[in-house]
Amino acid sequence: MGERKLPEAKTLVVKVGTYTLSDERGRLDREQMRNLVDQVAEVRSRGIRVILVSSGAIAAGVELMGLPERPRDIPTLQAASSVGQGLLVRTYADLFARHGILVGQVLFTQYDFAHRRQYLNARNTFRKLLDHGVLPLVNENDTVAVEEIRFGDNDRLAALVAVLTGADLLVMLSDIEGFFTGDPRRDRGARVIREVEEITPDLARAAGKAGGEHSTGGMRAKLEAARIANAAGIGVVVAPGREREVLRRVLEGERLGTYFHPSPRRLRSQKHWIAYGATPRGTIVVDDGAREALLSGGKSLLPAGVVECRGRFSAGDAVEVVDVRGRPIARGICGMSSGEVNRVKGLHSREAAGRVGGECEEVIHRDYLVILEEGNAGNGG
Repeated sequence: MGERKLPEAKTLVVKVGTYTLSDERGRLDREQMRNLVDQVAEVRSRGIRVILVSSGAIAAGVELMGLPERPRDIPTLQAASSVGQGLLVRTYADLFARHGILVGQVLFTQYDFAHRRQYLNARNTFRKLLDHGVLPLVNENDTVAVEEIRFGDNDRLAALVAVLTGADLLVMLSDIEGFFTGDPRRDRGARVIREVEEITPDLARAAGKAGGEHSTGGMRAKLEAARIANAAGIGVVVAPGREREVLRRVLEGERLGTYFHPSPRRLRSQKHWIAYGATPRGTIVVDDGAREALLSGGKSLLPAGVVECRGRFSAGDAVEVVDVRGRPIARGICGMSSGEVNRVKGLHSREAAGRVGGECEEVIHRDYLVILEEGNAGNGG
């Protein structure tokens, strides 16, 4: 199969999906968990710091509550997660204790990434855990998360954690062999793509819907996770989680699964947060002249180019910028409230300043603006 050259990993994020940890009944597979823990312990013995992002709380809750199948409604899912989270963490803690490794649980909602102060606090927590030799065990806080603040899957969470912690590599262990050219369940000619230099629109179209009876991920989610991590200069490997000694073989360069190469145009930390961490609170529609200035000229967004403002937000909130056809152009931190934007839209800066008081040079300054190219965070950083 040959070898691939990966970056030297000093900090590694490992994400393991529900299917990889579950048996055929959708309940925790303890033998598989033991195998995973042994692999992580071996990686740590090399001096590599590991963060484990693990699904499985709901599966553990289904087991403990004696439910016949995974529930579909949010309250029961949250109840199962509440019950199962303790079992999941206790099982991991007991298994890692055999290797003398202490586990620290870290639960997230989207809120923790969407707010800059929370984001920085989380980064400090990870730093202290790792400095003390503790293995952070990360999961989404399903118990309290509602739709507006859910990640939807742990793939995106794992990518954001990799960026937050300055990881060198993200390995996503799944029930699939890698990223395919098509849906292998329907296309017998679909093959695994071993190396991805750039995430293109064609590749995005090849991503099928979620697969695996107990999984909420799927290739679209993994592609988005790779996009997030790659934009921060982090390589991503999607590999089969039940493959023998998969972590060792991936780290030694065996061409298992799919490797998404990091982008050569790495976004700075703050701009990466704007593009992927912050949740847009509104939308600003711009005319074609402003679109061209943003995409080609590296300019700030001025009031004259604004056609419409949607939603309610305050100055300092993240917003999405789209053209008059609804195509995403950029994300940024708005320097005005939605009410102020509505008062100055279409006006030249001097006239706009008279409407809102003081100087009014930009709706979004270029330093707080990230260009999106075909859905990718582009050269705004």
